[in-house]
Amino acid sequence: MYKKSIAELSQGLASGEFSSAELTRTYLDRIETHSAGLNALISVTADEAMAAAQLADQTRQAGNAGLLTGVPLIHKDIFCTEGVKTSCGSKMLDNFIAPYDATVVASCKAAGMPMLGKANMDEFAMGSSNETSFYGPVKNPWNIETVPGGSSGGSAAVVAARLAPIATGTDTGGSIRQPAALCGITGLKPTYGRVSRYGMIAFASSLDQAGPMTRSAEDAAWLLNIMAGFDARDSTSVERDVPDYTATLNDDLQGLKIGLPKEYFGEGLDADVGRVVDAAIKQYQQMGAELVDISLPNSHLSVPTYYVVAPAECSSNLSRFDGVRFGYRCKDPQDLEDLYKRSRGEGFGAEVKRRIMMGTYALSAGYYDAYYLKAQQLRQLISDDFKQAFEKVDVIMGPTAPDVAFKLGAKASDPVSMYLSDIYTIATNLAGLPGMSIPAGFVAGDKGDMPVGLQIIGNYFDESRLLNVAHQYQQETDWHTRIPQGFE
Repeated sequence: MYKKSIAELSQGLASGEFSSAELTRTYLDRIETHSAGLNALISVTADEAMAAAQLADQTRQAGNAGLLTGVPLIHKDIFCTEGVKTSCGSKMLDNFIAPYDATVVASCKAAGMPMLGKANMDEFAMGSSNETSFYGPVKNPWNIETVPGGSSGGSAAVVAARLAPIATGTDTGGSIRQPAALCGITGLKPTYGRVSRYGMIAFASSLDQAGPMTRSAEDAAWLLNIMAGFDARDSTSVERDVPDYTATLNDDLQGLKIGLPKEYFGEGLDADVGRVVDAAIKQYQQMGAELVDISLPNSHLSVPTYYVVAPAECSSNLSRFDGVRFGYRCKDPQDLEDLYKRSRGEGFGAEVKRRIMMGTYALSAGYYDAYYLKAQQLRQLISDDFKQAFEKVDVIMGPTAPDVAFKLGAKASDPVSMYLSDIYTIATNLAGLPGMSIPAGFVAGDKGDMPVGLQIIGNYFDESRLLNVAHQYQQETDWHTRIPQGFE
């Protein structure tokens, strides 16, 4: 059962081939067997999952089942889940039991989808390797000596290892797409505002966006149908009709114009990764698409712009974690100042502290105009580049990451090198555009082949086209069906 797509699982449940209880137990057994070696889960909610599966079976027997009723999933531990620990991968929230469900969680629950557990992640979603988690690093199923990418590395790892058919993730600067590429799965970051952020613990409010992490584009379309939509409780949510993302999956690609930014294929891109991406793009050409050379001249400003905007917003958002109302509190504080200092000093990890300090500095008196305001101006230039490009092309393609998964600890002492892991993904967040990564092939490594991701970027609210473009490629290739050795 664990090798089936979501559509196949839905059909199997509808036909009575298996029950949701049987399906959910299959995945829980795989979690019990494989999860410890990957460190991909913070919480396993076996009892809750089985209860939800039995309820889903009753719903189906009563004739009230939806398409995803009874299909289990895993949520990234950044989404509030009522009665279940929501830690954000941090010591600060190690004792926090959420009193309500995030909108994404509530939507999946309303669809009858049992939650298997909560996925490990970089602390407060700050990282590109899933090594900053208070609970230890997640390991890549393709080679457990390498990183799975971050911050949604746990979600990527469980889908790649088939410990769950689907998982949710969040993307602030590439945190769905980059781990999807490094783990050989499909990951979609929707347009900013397409999916509710209510109950998703904030890192950088103008950048964060939730999305599906799945085996295939078809699976992503099924889950996005559940996740997308307006939410009055989220001030950044866009009031716009949600199409059926599965309706146009099979449209042909004749005449599709694919933009190839020259900035994405130059210095810094690993030669082997470049060859895999080139081969994938040529496959599109054979399917009837037209290749168009374009330029995104301000893309080189993406990383420095992001690392002013995101830390500034994280400095503001994380000020609520002060040891007073919830979360970690230091022992025996001498006074209120001591409580604040030691609770935050002991509760946050090194990378989170680094970004808080960077952001606080950028927002401080005398530096706001020089840094934060200037970064927002550059952000507009980056967005304008995309607008001009989409006047000529339908989608933009390039590598998701400059290299395949690197060794655990290889970049831990070099934050700048780590930040450059997201060099091809950050601009999409700054512009608020939708983007996705799909498996495009493999590069030979020391201990087996490692996956490479192809990034596809679309115009605002054009997720249907992205999913169609990705699905058509996956109809012609089988990269997305590959399972890491030891997890078959």
